[in-house]
Formats: sequence, C-alpha cells, structure tokens
Amino acid sequence: MARSARSSTTRLLYSLCSSSLKPQTQTQSSTAALLAGSFQLRHFSAGSAAAARLKEEKEAWWKESLQKLRNIGISAHIDSGKTTLTERVLFYTGRIHEIHEVRGKDGVGAKMDSMDLEREKGITIQSAATYCSWKDYQVNIIDTPGHVDFTIEVERALRVLDGAVLVLCSVGGVQSQSITVDRQMRRYEVPRLAFINKLDRMGADPWKVLNQARSKLRHHSAAVQVPIGLEDDFSGLVDLVNLKAQYFHGSNGEKIVIEDIPANIEALALEKRRELIEAVSEVDDKLAEAFLSDEPISPIDLEEAIRRATIARKFVPVFMGSAFKNKGVQPLLDGVLSYLPCPTEVSNYALDQTKNEEKVMLSGSPVGPLVALAFKLEEGRFGQLTYLRIYEGVIKKGDFIINVNTGKKVKVPRLVRMHSNEMEDIQQAHAGQIVAVFGVDCASGDTFTDGSVRYTMTSMSVPEPVMSLAVSAVSKDSGGNFSKALNRFQKEDPTFRVGLDPESGQTIISGMGELHLDIYVERMRREYKVDASVGKPRVNFRETITQRAEFDYLHKKQSGGQGQYGRVIGYVEPLPPGSPTKFEFQNMLVGQAVPSSFVPAIEKGFKEAANSGSLIGHPVENIRIVLNDGAAHTVDSSELAFKLAAIYAFRQCYAAAKPVIMEPVMLVELKAPTEFQGTVTGDINKRKGMIVGNDQEGDDCVITAHVPLNNMFGYSTALRSMTQGKGEFTMEYLQHAQVSQDVQMQLVNTYKASKGVE
Repeated sequence: MARSARSSTTRLLYSLCSSSLKPQTQTQSSTAALLAGSFQLRHFSAGSAAAARLKEEKEAWWKESLQKLRNIGISAHIDSGKTTLTERVLFYTGRIHEIHEVRGKDGVGAKMDSMDLEREKGITIQSAATYCSWKDYQVNIIDTPGHVDFTIEVERALRVLDGAVLVLCSVGGVQSQSITVDRQMRRYEVPRLAFINKLDRMGADPWKVLNQARSKLRHHSAAVQVPIGLEDDFSGLVDLVNLKAQYFHGSNGEKIVIEDIPANIEALALEKRRELIEAVSEVDDKLAEAFLSDEPISPIDLEEAIRRATIARKFVPVFMGSAFKNKGVQPLLDGVLSYLPCPTEVSNYALDQTKNEEKVMLSGSPVGPLVALAFKLEEGRFGQLTYLRIYEGVIKKGDFIINVNTGKKVKVPRLVRMHSNEMEDIQQAHAGQIVAVFGVDCASGDTFTDGSVRYTMTSMSVPEPVMSLAVSAVSKDSGGNFSKALNRFQKEDPTFRVGLDPESGQTIISGMGELHLDIYVERMRREYKVDASVGKPRVNFRETITQRAEFDYLHKKQSGGQGQYGRVIGYVEPLPPGSPTKFEFQNMLVGQAVPSSFVPAIEKGFKEAANSGSLIGHPVENIRIVLNDGAAHTVDSSELAFKLAAIYAFRQCYAAAKPVIMEPVMLVELKAPTEFQGTVTGDINKRKGMIVGNDQEGDDCVITAHVPLNNMFGYSTALRSMTQGKGEFTMEYLQHAQVSQDVQMQLVNTYKASKGVE
C-alpha cells in the first residue's frame, strides 16, 4: 500500500513537472541562450580589447626600439681618417675608455683594426662591426676599408646598412676612392651624411671640398656647420640649425661648451644658414612653403626638413671637424640620430624563390617571418663566425633556421653581439639588428629564414678578379694548412679565387690587384704559419671569337672490346655584346640522331674545351655553341666518346672563328704636380693607355686614363720616380678589351715558346 502510494505520488510529480516544463521550454532556453551569448560577447570583447592592447603595447615596444636603432657605415678614401673617427665615436659613447691611434707610438693600434697586419700597415682590411649607445639610441657601426682592392668588403657592408657617413679629407678633397664608394652607396640606395675631416691640417679648405662634392659626386649638399678658425686656429664649430657655437674642452674633447656665435663669423654663419635653407627647400615642399612666404624657420622645422630630404636621398648634410684633435665628433653622432633613417624607414626587398624571384617588400618588423642575410664570415677561435643582418622577424639562441641557398636546416648554438673582435652573448635579436652566430656553415651572401618563406635577399654583385699569382707552400709539411687557409679565404671573400693550372700543376690565386693578393699571402704566413713562395703576377686574359664557324667532327676509336664513337655537327658564334652569360649552349637537335642522354656530356665537353683557348690557353668567353646534328653508334657510343668529340670539334673550328685575345683594362686616376704633367702623360702613352680626362686641381693635375693592366706592373715605383714621390694613383677594373694585333702575336709567341720549353 505504502509503495503504491509513493509510486503514484512520484508519477504525479513527474507529470506536473513535465507539464509545467513543456510550455516554458522555448522562452527559458532562449533566455539562457541570450544570457550565455551576452556573457560570451562581454568576455570576447574584453578578451579582444586586451589582445589588441597587448598587440599595441608589443608593437609600441618594437617600434620604439627600432626607432632608437641606427645601422651606419663609415666609408671613405684611404687615409681620410675613418678608423680614427670610429675610435673617437667608441670613446665618447663609452665603449672604450682610452684612445689609441692607428699608427700610434704606444703600439696598441686602433680598436677597430683587430688583425696584426692591419695595425702594422695602418690600413683597415676587414669591416669590423661594433655597436654603441648614444643618448638612448643604439648605433651599429661598420668600419669599412678604403682601399680599392677591398671593394667587396665595402659592398657587403653597404648592403646591410641603413645609412652611411662619407668621410672626406679637407686637404685631399674628393679623391678617386671617394667617388667609387659614393657610387656604391648610390647603387644600394643608402642615405648619407658627409663629414669633412682633418680641419686642423695645413691647407684645410672645407668649402673647396663641399664644391667638389657637388661637382664630382653630384651631391645636392650644404653645410650644417661652419668651422671657427682653420688649421692651427681651428677651435670649434657653429651649429647652423640652432645658430650656436660649440667648443670642445677637456683632455679628449669630451666637454662640449655651447656659447653664442663669435661676432667675427656671425655674418658668414647667417649666410651659410640661408644657403642651407635654400638647398633643403629645393627638395622639400613643406620647408619651401615657409621659405617662400618669408616665415621665420625654427630649428625644429629645419631639422625635420633635413631629415625628410636626407632619408629620401635628395640631400646630403655636411658636417665638419677633426677626429684626431677630438673636435666635431659628438655633433656628428647627433646628426646620425637626427638625420639618418631607422630600419623601418628604409625599404628592403627580398626575392621570393617560389614565385620566380618576384620582388617582395619586407616590413622590417620583428612580427613577420625571420629573414636574415649572412654578409660576412670570419674564422674565429671557436669555428666559423657568421655576421647576420636581420631584416624581419626574431632569431633566438637554440632556434632552427634554414639556409635558403642550400636548403640546409641548422641550429643556432650561440648568438653574440660583436664589438670588433670581442663578443658578448645574447639570448635573442630582432629585426634591424646586426649580430653574429657561431657554428653555422654557410657562404657570404646566403639568406636564412625560419622555413615559412623562401626568400633570398638580392644577390650582391661580385666583380671578376683581374690578377693572378702562382703560389706554393715552401715546406712540404705545411700542405694541410696551406689548403685550409685558401679554403677559408675563398669562403670569406667572393673576389678571391683559387684554381689549378692544368699544365704546370701550380696553385693559382686570383684577386682584385697586387695589394689584395699580397695581403692574403701575408695572412697565410701569420695566421696559418705557412710560408708561401709567390710567382710572377699574371694578368687574367680572356679569349673570344669574332665570327661564326661550322664544326663537324667524328670521334672514332677501335682498340679491341668496346670502342668509342661520337659525331657532333653544328656551329659556334660570338654572343651579342652586353649579353648576361659568358657561355651559351643550344641544343637544336631534331629527332634522335644523338640520344638525348648524351647531350649533357656534349655540353660538358664544350665547356671544358672553352676553359682554355688555343691562342694562349686562357678561358674563352662570349661564345654560343649550337648543336644541330650528329651521329651515334648503338654499341660504341658513350658519354666519354661524345665529350671527347665535343672537345676536339671545338679545337677544330676554333681557328676558323678568328679568335682574339681580350685583356683587362683598368681605369687609372692619377694626381701629380703640374710640372710633371708632360712626363706622366708620355709614360701613360708608352704603356698604351688612353687618356680620357685631364683636370686641374690647384697646383696638381688629375689625369684619368684607361690603361691595360698588363702594362701597369710596378707602376707605383715608376710614378714615384717620375714625380719625386709626389704623384699618387688608384686603379680599378673597367672592362676586358681586345688587344692590338702586334700584342696578340707577341702573347701567342710567348705562349708557344713556354709550351715548347715544357
């Protein structure tokens, strides 16, 4: 009874519950859904706001850190005082605590010249990278070599910079190397400041140098400072933007005293300021409006206008000073912060390998995928040290990165920040920074990414070597170190090539000039303890053909067992001038006269034959080989048979194609006192040179000429003896040009005689 009552009660309750629930289900569920939705919305909007705020904070952090970052290079002509200037910059920014001179009596040498050889010769060979901070800004400085034989170092440095300082000597003015460096800066679109150094020297004339920069370098420039006194009286500078005089006191010029402009140069300062405003307003519309409506121009407006014009590469502000006398370096540092761009203000492009090398603009922020360029390699005590410029993304210690050029995946075992040859370990680095990594095997110019993209930075143009030397290790024991040294130098420097002379079996090194190769031979001796004997310098001639010639060659050999059979028919012809390739092979075969599997062997044979022409045994260039017929044997044909057929076919038709010899011609610029002009000009004509320019510069004459490199050996000694040691010259590779008939006969006879002796 009790159980049935309990069960009926339960049934009643259930029916009541279910009936009361049924009509309300819809409204209740919709209310619940609304409540849940509003909660979710509130939660989502709060979450998204927090995420946006976090993103903004993150972006603000990296934007601020990138705005306070400068990557600059200091480049100039030899002996303009680049390394001395860098030494002062490091001292004032607190990176070093005492100053040493380049050829100082204390024997320490400048900080940036870290190789023994550099300290001894007083020249900078490698670009040392260092960083320092000035007024809360981080500045990465790359000190670049000024000698023409090391142009690849300069090109590599400029490739990774956002801005540069071009140092000019107030006595020497714009010299040949300054023009070369400026041309390279223009090629890589680097905004720049100019710094006229050595105002304390006799004969210093900054206004002459400024006019030379305008005429020779085509700079749209104006001074932003006026010197107070020159030569021995040089005591300070007038800042034309703020119209204040700056004096540098203290034992190392570290105390800057700002005063009013001295009355005796006030008129000059106002005139030069007007000149500065005029020059900037020509290229900046905002300043031009204020200038034309005669409004007073405040220092802030002028500074902003100079910055805009400099970053747009329409204007070059000119600073002045004397690094050696510690004057004018701090205002130059301020100028770097004020006028040169931060990494986000420079557009860098990468080539997308997945889309047929399409140009891609890089954002330059740490948010995107990692893109970094290895621009310099060094063999350190702990293995290979690779300098990286990070264009986008973040790199962390222990990360896996991919070398796009080789497809290899490598781990970053150690990440360091460089200060000349000392280093400090860091955990991570972001876009815009220049760092170095250890234990990553690569070549200079390789691009690294995190694997999400296949970008490569544009390839750097590498000039062809113009001079060769035969080298061999003196002692038999040092063969291992000898080859190790050559391998390392080749990896470090793309313009340094190593090859074997097939006839003599000697090792041949090639480079950009006598000094370039001498330095490497010397480095071999110092760093690897290998004494090398050096042969006579040899010019890298080339051979080429001048007309079309047919070939039809059958290579047949039967010597028991499988023979050799291969026939190639076609023609050779010169490539049109200005073609991008030096050697072209075209397969115009129709049908299966020659099985397609043998065509690569034929191409290989022709390439091998073109490595040494029959005139003087130098490589043959600017040649197109067209294969249009041939014959094969079902049994006797092989890759070797066709390769040999191609080699002999090339030799057979080569003489009929009227070959000529090409020699490297150098662009020589020499400067000598006017009284020696006749002697110097006569000597250039004797060396078969062609004079293309003759300028007068004060008491000196500046001669520009195109001279064959073969006639330039030992020229520095000859020039010194002709001009009582007052002449100086620089030369750089211009082109390969055809030699005259008599020179060709002479070269061919010499080659035949040397072959006869062997």
